[in-house]
Amino acid sequence: MSFEEDDRVVLNDEHSEFDGQTGTVSQTMESMFGDVTYTVSFEDGQETGVPEDDLEAADEDEDADEDEE
Repeated sequence: MSFEEDDRVVLNDEHSEFDGQTGTVSQTMESMFGDVTYTVSFEDGQETGVPEDDLEAADEDEDADEDEE
């Protein structure tokens, strides 16, 4: 599954300080080999060069819960 800018995603990277957090895709980059990586913005910063395998689409319910806080 590929992602577009402004998509809400969950980062799954145990080596990242943002592991398990929901963020927003702020940029997509394609290498000359056709691999796509993403920049994901979080409340406390951003993670760059994130491969598609480390992302999953955020649940719509999760977005609603964050709006209530």
